Amino acid sequence: MARGAEEGKRAAAEAGARRVRPGMHVALGTGSTAALAIRALARRFPSEGALDTVASSEASERLAKELGIPVRGFRGDDRFDLMIDGADEAAPDLSLTKGGGGALFREKILALHARERVIMVDATKLVDRLGVGHPIPVEVVPYALESVARRIAAWGASAVVRRSPSDELYRTDNGGGILDVAFPDGVSDPAGTERELRSIPGVVESGLFVGLTDLLLVGHPDGRVEERRPPAGAPDRR
Repeated sequence: MARGAEEGKRAAAEAGARRVRPGMHVALGTGSTAALAIRALARRFPSEGALDTVASSEASERLAKELGIPVRGFRGDDRFDLMIDGADEAAPDLSLTKGGGGALFREKILALHARERVIMVDATKLVDRLGVGHPIPVEVVPYALESVARRIAAWGASAVVRRSPSDELYRTDNGGGILDVAFPDGVSDPAGTERELRSIPGVVESGLFVGLTDLLLVGHPDGRVEERRPPAGAPDRR
Protein backbone atom coordinates (compact mmCIF):
# COMPACT_ATOMS: atom_id res chain seq x y z
CA MET A 1 0.00 0.00 0.00
CA ALA A 2 1.22 3.49 -0.84
CA ARG A 3 2.48 5.52 2.08
CA GLY A 4 -0.22 8.16 1.61
CA ALA A 5 -2.99 5.57 1.81
CA GLU A 6 -1.45 4.05 4.94
CA GLU A 7 -1.29 7.46 6.60
CA GLY A 8 -4.90 8.12 5.64
CA LYS A 9 -5.96 4.79 7.07
CA ARG A 10 -4.18 5.52 10.34
CA ALA A 11 -5.77 8.97 10.61
CA ALA A 12 -9.26 7.50 10.10
CA ALA A 13 -8.60 4.76 12.66
CA GLU A 14 -7.42 7.25 15.26
CA ALA A 15 -10.52 9.39 14.64
CA GLY A 16 -12.75 6.35 15.04
CA ALA A 17 -11.12 5.40 18.33
CA ARG A 18 -11.62 8.93 19.65
CA ARG A 19 -15.38 8.48 19.38
CA VAL A 20 -15.27 5.77 22.05
CA ARG A 21 -16.00 6.82 25.63
CA PRO A 22 -15.35 4.98 28.91
CA GLY A 23 -17.99 2.41 29.76
CA MET A 24 -19.24 2.05 26.19
CA HIS A 25 -20.42 -1.26 24.72
CA VAL A 26 -18.29 -1.45 21.56
CA ALA A 27 -18.32 -3.83 18.59
CA LEU A 28 -14.89 -4.29 17.05
CA GLY A 29 -14.55 -4.77 13.31
CA THR A 30 -11.99 -6.76 11.37
CA GLY A 31 -9.22 -5.88 8.93
CA SER A 32 -6.16 -3.66 8.81
CA THR A 33 -7.96 -0.40 9.62
CA ALA A 34 -9.96 -2.00 12.43
CA ALA A 35 -6.69 -3.36 13.83
CA LEU A 36 -5.23 0.16 13.88
CA ALA A 37 -8.35 1.37 15.71
CA ILE A 38 -8.04 -1.45 18.27
CA ARG A 39 -4.44 -0.42 18.92
CA ALA A 40 -5.57 3.17 19.34
CA LEU A 41 -8.24 2.06 21.82
CA ALA A 42 -5.64 0.22 23.85
CA ARG A 43 -3.61 3.42 24.12
CA ARG A 44 -6.69 5.45 25.07
CA PHE A 45 -7.96 2.95 27.65
CA PRO A 46 -4.98 1.31 29.35
CA SER A 47 -7.09 0.22 32.31
CA GLU A 48 -8.70 -3.18 31.82
CA GLY A 49 -12.45 -3.01 32.21
CA ALA A 50 -12.90 0.49 30.81
CA LEU A 51 -14.76 -0.95 27.83
CA ASP A 52 -17.18 -3.80 27.14
CA THR A 53 -16.32 -5.19 23.71
CA VAL A 54 -17.33 -7.95 21.32
CA ALA A 55 -15.15 -8.78 18.30
CA SER A 56 -16.26 -9.71 14.80
CA SER A 57 -13.43 -12.19 14.27
CA GLU A 58 -10.98 -14.38 16.13
CA ALA A 59 -8.15 -12.22 14.79
CA SER A 60 -9.61 -9.02 16.25
CA GLU A 61 -10.36 -10.78 19.53
CA ARG A 62 -6.77 -12.03 19.83
CA LEU A 63 -5.34 -8.60 19.10
CA ALA A 64 -7.61 -6.83 21.57
CA LYS A 65 -6.83 -9.31 24.34
CA GLU A 66 -3.09 -9.09 23.67
CA LEU A 67 -3.37 -5.33 24.12
CA GLY A 68 -5.32 -5.63 27.37
CA ILE A 69 -8.81 -4.90 26.02
CA PRO A 70 -11.35 -7.36 27.47
CA VAL A 71 -13.47 -9.14 24.87
CA ARG A 72 -16.52 -11.31 25.56
CA GLY A 73 -18.81 -13.42 23.43
CA PHE A 74 -21.76 -12.06 21.50
CA ARG A 75 -25.13 -12.28 23.27
CA GLY A 76 -28.56 -12.18 21.71
CA ASP A 77 -29.59 -9.15 23.78
CA ASP A 78 -26.50 -7.10 22.92
CA ARG A 79 -27.08 -3.54 21.83
CA PHE A 80 -23.79 -1.77 21.16
CA ASP A 81 -23.33 1.95 21.64
CA LEU A 82 -20.87 1.96 18.77
CA MET A 83 -19.29 -0.25 16.13
CA ILE A 84 -15.99 0.75 14.57
CA ASP A 85 -14.96 -1.02 11.39
CA GLY A 86 -13.27 -0.59 8.04
CA ALA A 87 -14.42 -1.29 4.48
CA ASP A 88 -13.00 -2.38 1.14
CA GLU A 89 -15.12 0.14 -0.79
CA ALA A 90 -17.52 2.95 0.06
CA ALA A 91 -20.04 4.39 -2.44
CA PRO A 92 -21.54 7.91 -2.32
CA ASP A 93 -24.67 6.66 -0.50
CA LEU A 94 -22.33 4.99 2.06
CA SER A 95 -23.19 1.47 0.94
CA LEU A 96 -20.10 -0.68 1.36
CA THR A 97 -18.16 -3.65 0.10
CA LYS A 98 -16.76 -5.60 3.06
CA GLY A 99 -15.35 -9.03 3.70
CA GLY A 100 -11.82 -8.81 2.38
CA GLY A 101 -10.75 -10.09 5.79
CA GLY A 102 -13.34 -12.86 5.70
CA ALA A 103 -15.48 -11.65 8.62
CA LEU A 104 -18.49 -10.35 6.67
CA PHE A 105 -21.13 -12.48 8.43
CA ARG A 106 -20.08 -11.53 11.96
CA GLU A 107 -19.47 -7.92 10.98
CA LYS A 108 -22.98 -7.63 9.59
CA ILE A 109 -24.58 -9.25 12.64
CA LEU A 110 -22.79 -6.85 14.99
CA ALA A 111 -23.61 -3.86 12.78
CA LEU A 112 -27.29 -4.74 12.98
CA HIS A 113 -27.02 -4.64 16.79
CA ALA A 114 -25.24 -1.27 17.00
CA ARG A 115 -26.82 2.12 17.59
CA GLU A 116 -24.07 3.87 15.63
CA ARG A 117 -21.90 2.31 12.92
CA VAL A 118 -18.67 4.22 12.23
CA ILE A 119 -16.71 3.12 9.17
CA MET A 120 -13.07 4.17 8.81
CA VAL A 121 -11.37 4.26 5.39
CA ASP A 122 -8.60 6.00 3.54
CA ALA A 123 -9.53 8.04 0.47
CA THR A 124 -8.54 5.26 -1.96
CA LYS A 125 -11.57 3.25 -0.78
CA LEU A 126 -14.06 5.81 -2.15
CA VAL A 127 -15.73 4.62 -5.36
CA ASP A 128 -18.57 5.76 -7.59
CA ARG A 129 -19.94 2.20 -7.86
CA LEU A 130 -19.29 -0.86 -5.69
CA GLY A 131 -17.67 -3.89 -7.23
CA VAL A 132 -15.76 -2.18 -10.03
CA GLY A 133 -12.31 -2.38 -8.44
CA HIS A 134 -12.93 -4.96 -5.71
CA PRO A 135 -14.86 -8.25 -5.83
CA ILE A 136 -17.90 -8.77 -3.64
CA PRO A 137 -17.16 -11.49 -1.06
CA VAL A 138 -19.98 -14.00 -0.50
CA GLU A 139 -19.81 -16.51 2.36
CA VAL A 140 -21.17 -19.89 1.34
CA VAL A 141 -21.71 -23.28 3.00
CA PRO A 142 -18.76 -25.30 1.57
CA TYR A 143 -21.06 -28.09 0.35
CA ALA A 144 -22.80 -25.59 -1.93
CA LEU A 145 -19.79 -23.65 -3.28
CA GLU A 146 -19.98 -25.13 -6.77
CA SER A 147 -23.74 -24.78 -7.13
CA VAL A 148 -23.70 -21.17 -5.88
CA ALA A 149 -20.82 -20.30 -8.23
CA ARG A 150 -22.74 -21.74 -11.19
CA ARG A 151 -25.85 -19.77 -10.24
CA ILE A 152 -23.88 -16.53 -10.04
CA ALA A 153 -22.10 -17.27 -13.33
CA ALA A 154 -25.52 -17.51 -14.99
CA TRP A 155 -25.95 -13.81 -14.16
CA GLY A 156 -22.85 -13.00 -16.21
CA ALA A 157 -20.60 -12.55 -13.17
CA SER A 158 -17.55 -14.55 -12.14
CA ALA A 159 -17.29 -16.29 -8.77
CA VAL A 160 -13.81 -17.37 -7.68
CA VAL A 161 -13.38 -19.68 -4.72
CA ARG A 162 -11.06 -18.01 -2.21
CA ARG A 163 -8.00 -20.07 -1.33
CA SER A 164 -5.64 -19.88 1.63
CA PRO A 165 -1.91 -19.12 1.15
CA SER A 166 -1.31 -22.89 1.17
CA ASP A 167 -3.90 -23.23 -1.65
CA GLU A 168 -6.44 -24.95 0.57
CA LEU A 169 -10.05 -23.79 0.75
CA TYR A 170 -10.20 -20.54 2.73
CA ARG A 171 -12.41 -21.00 5.80
CA THR A 172 -14.11 -18.24 7.74
CA ASP A 173 -14.34 -18.32 11.53
CA ASN A 174 -17.76 -19.91 10.98
CA GLY A 175 -16.30 -22.70 8.82
CA GLY A 176 -17.74 -21.28 5.61
CA GLY A 177 -16.07 -20.79 2.26
CA ILE A 178 -15.94 -17.53 0.32
CA LEU A 179 -16.68 -16.75 -3.30
CA ASP A 180 -15.17 -13.50 -4.53
CA VAL A 181 -17.74 -12.29 -7.05
CA ALA A 182 -16.91 -9.86 -9.85
CA PHE A 183 -19.64 -8.15 -11.87
CA PRO A 184 -18.45 -6.79 -15.25
CA ASP A 185 -19.83 -3.30 -14.63
CA GLY A 186 -19.89 -3.34 -10.84
CA VAL A 187 -23.06 -3.25 -8.75
CA SER A 188 -25.63 -0.65 -9.81
CA ASP A 189 -28.22 -1.71 -7.20
CA PRO A 190 -26.45 -2.86 -4.01
CA ALA A 191 -29.67 -3.50 -2.07
CA GLY A 192 -31.22 -5.53 -4.88
CA THR A 193 -28.03 -7.47 -5.54
CA GLU A 194 -27.68 -8.23 -1.83
CA ARG A 195 -31.20 -9.67 -1.75
CA GLU A 196 -30.56 -11.76 -4.87
CA LEU A 197 -27.31 -13.16 -3.51
CA ARG A 198 -28.84 -14.05 -0.16
CA SER A 199 -31.74 -15.81 -1.89
CA ILE A 200 -29.41 -18.44 -3.39
CA PRO A 201 -29.53 -21.70 -1.39
CA GLY A 202 -26.21 -22.16 0.37
CA VAL A 203 -25.34 -18.47 0.70
CA VAL A 204 -24.70 -17.44 4.31
CA GLU A 205 -24.11 -13.72 3.78
CA SER A 206 -22.90 -11.22 1.19
CA GLY A 207 -20.26 -8.54 1.55
CA LEU A 208 -22.66 -5.83 0.38
CA PHE A 209 -23.49 -3.65 3.39
CA VAL A 210 -26.45 -1.39 2.63
CA GLY A 211 -27.94 1.00 5.18
CA LEU A 212 -25.36 0.00 7.79
CA THR A 213 -23.20 3.15 7.92
CA ASP A 214 -24.05 6.10 10.16
CA LEU A 215 -20.74 7.91 9.79
CA LEU A 216 -17.91 7.46 7.29
CA LEU A 217 -14.51 8.74 8.39
CA VAL A 218 -12.23 9.31 5.40
CA GLY A 219 -8.57 9.71 6.26
CA HIS A 220 -6.22 11.69 4.00
CA PRO A 221 -2.41 11.53 3.72
CA ASP A 222 -2.00 14.90 5.47
CA GLY A 223 -3.81 13.58 8.56
CA ARG A 224 -7.07 15.36 7.79
CA VAL A 225 -10.21 13.29 8.44
CA GLU A 226 -13.38 14.03 6.51
CA GLU A 227 -16.76 13.08 7.98
CA ARG A 228 -19.55 11.90 5.70
CA ARG A 229 -23.12 11.05 6.66
CA PRO A 230 -25.65 9.14 4.52
CA PRO A 231 -27.51 11.38 2.06
CA ALA A 232 -31.21 12.04 2.56
CA GLY A 233 -33.27 9.09 1.47
CA ALA A 234 -30.44 6.55 1.79
CA PRO A 235 -31.57 3.17 3.22
CA ASP A 236 -31.11 2.61 6.95
CA ARG A 237 -31.24 -0.89 8.39
CA ARG A 238 -31.97 -0.91 12.08
